[in-house]
Amino acid sequence: MSLTVASKFECPYCMTYNDLEIDEANDINQQQIVDCQICCQPIEIQIIDNGFGIEVIAKRDDE
Repeated sequence: MSLTVASKFECPYCMTYNDLEIDEANDINQQQIVDCQICCQPIEIQIIDNGFGIEVIAKRDDE
């Protein structure tokens, strides 16, 4: 049994989709900096539970 949930988010720089593994027990309501898997730019992601499921909000690091 896997403890993570597969998710995707769109890179705010190059607009490609990136894969992300989310640990529901530890990652909800956390902020992280990850690098885009394509263009390698730093992306600030926030993982929230919006009541309907897990949502990943991706922003440029310089916003």
